[in-house]
Parts: sequence; C-alpha cells; structure tokens
Amino acid sequence: MTTARPLDKILTGLAFILGLATILGALGSQYFGGLQPCALCLEQRLPYYWGLPLLALVLVFWNRLPLPAWYAGMGIVTALFAWGTYLGVYHAGVEWGFWPGPTACSGAATGGSISLESLTNLQPIIGCDVVQFRFLGISLAGYNALVSGAVTLLLIGAMVVQYRRNRA
Repeated sequence: MTTARPLDKILTGLAFILGLATILGALGSQYFGGLQPCALCLEQRLPYYWGLPLLALVLVFWNRLPLPAWYAGMGIVTALFAWGTYLGVYHAGVEWGFWPGPTACSGAATGGSISLESLTNLQPIIGCDVVQFRFLGISLAGYNALVSGAVTLLLIGAMVVQYRRNRA
C-alpha cells in the first residue's frame, strides 16, 4: 500500500531541491568554473545559506512541528527567498544599466594605507555591472531572480495548501 505525499510537502521539497541545486551550481561555477563573484553575487547567496538549513529542518520535522511553528518557519524561508528575488532583479538591473550598483562593486579605492600583505593577497575586483556568463541572454543574476521567485512561489503554494487543508 502506497501513501501519497501531501501536495504541500511535495511543493516544499521541490523548493528545497531547486534552492540546493542553485547554490551548489553557484559554488561550482566559482570553485570549478573560475567565475569570480562580485559583492552582489555574494549577497544573493545569503537567502540560500540561511533559508535552506531552516527549510531542511521544516522538512525533517514536518509532522512533529506545531502548526504555528510550521507557518513561522515557512514564512521566514519565504521572506528570505522573496528578498533573494529582489536582490536578483536588482543585480540584473545593474548589469543591464537600468540603475547604478553599490559603491562596493565599483572597484573604487576605500582609502587607507597599502601594505605588502595587502598587495600579495590581491583578489580581482569584479564589478557588479560585469556579466561573466549569459545563457539564452540571461545572466546568472537574472537566473537567480527567476529561481528565487520560483522557490518563493512554491513555498507560498505549500502554505496555501496547508491552510486550505486545515481550514476544511
């Protein structure tokens, strides 16, 4: 006898898998593909770093969480990925020249002194308006906006399904 998984858990699991594949892809493109992340790229990873562990806990303790705790966890993760969607759209807009990026991405000097240690540990400064990779005309920041938006919608869908089931 097989038992069907509830739709809310399937949607949440899909959101987790999509998010995990995305952050692993970003890390792989950096460490194995040679792409250097800019300041906005690194900031776009924060929703994954914070949201995925919390989402994993929600999935692991799915049937043991009190409903208010479940909604709180799902709400926090949804808000994190909504923020990630905003960051992806903002970064893609910087890349397309729709608006200026933050000064951290400009490569401008921050002042202060230069030491021998700082010269030997130089890392390339990648501008936030520099697109290192496009696929089908969309940059990685654009794809992050799409993926974060999809994760957000999946999680909202899971919460709606849960709400409707418990309301009935």
